[in-house]
Amino acid sequence: MTDRQKAHIIGMGAYVPERVMTNADFEKIVDTSDEWIVTRTGIKERRIASEEQSTSDMGVLAARRALDDAGLSIDDIDLILVATMTPDYLCPSVSTILQRKLGAKMVGAVDISAACCGYVYGISIAKAYVEAGMYRNVLFVTSEKMSAIVDYKDRRTCVVFGDGAAAMVVSCQAAKFSIDAVCLGADGQQGSLMQVPAGGSQNPVSLDTIKNRQHYFTMNGREVFKGAVRQMEEVAKECLAVAGIDMSEISWLIPHQANARIIEAMAKRCNLPDNKVYNVIHRYGNTSASSIPIAFCDLVAENSVTVGERLLFVAFGAGATWGATLLKKIS
Repeated sequence: MTDRQKAHIIGMGAYVPERVMTNADFEKIVDTSDEWIVTRTGIKERRIASEEQSTSDMGVLAARRALDDAGLSIDDIDLILVATMTPDYLCPSVSTILQRKLGAKMVGAVDISAACCGYVYGISIAKAYVEAGMYRNVLFVTSEKMSAIVDYKDRRTCVVFGDGAAAMVVSCQAAKFSIDAVCLGADGQQGSLMQVPAGGSQNPVSLDTIKNRQHYFTMNGREVFKGAVRQMEEVAKECLAVAGIDMSEISWLIPHQANARIIEAMAKRCNLPDNKVYNVIHRYGNTSASSIPIAFCDLVAENSVTVGERLLFVAFGAGATWGATLLKKIS
């Protein structure tokens, strides 16, 4: 495969809302403390979208930054992909709303539902489209308004999540980062570990589902921790094996920003020092599908990533889903 056929990330951008919600703010609404939150999650603050701000609104802002970074206009885009678990509506899709708001006329638009694994799954799809020769420039957006589905009476989950968006332009042009390998996995038997119990066709909206607070995100934290660490380690090693490289050749590991303990355990299992593991969970919390690309954008902005360096992304999410992606800096 030549460089012209291979998929690359040629532009990227992120957006987080202006409102900062600190741990002190949570002390006023639930039985918790800054010490309790930091000790168990590593989170000190997170960004929260306004009531008027939708998932697509945040996605538009991130998309425009990615287009600017790529030096492209929306007219250069052949396909729009969006990964989210917090869509504006059940129907229509966020991707078609983005198409309208960005002014992308008549291009295909597809939503991806893989929860916190949405970025890795979406990159795999964008890569496949480009390398198959179907599309030249794919705009891939992750956007999550987790505050819309978080139960602010449940201290176990409400302190964990934040809002934010990121976007990448994946192209056949050889620039910035090559997408060298992607590995994915899932186990539907673990679906009940993380879910929003009501609101779909299995359990439609009713007075009972509203009364029982079944429209909020629920999570079995203990079981998620065990599964996340194990599966992320396995898929990371699988991805490196596909690329034919060793963990020692990785310059940066960017894991899904779910929990500081998970990140630390993952780094330990991969035998990577702290200075090779990029962690921004203290600033943003868990932004689901947007967590890895937001961290990626921060990494590029705050550190000198040099040509030849390899970056490994790894995630675990509801479904259960998991995946890893290997990038290489080429320009």
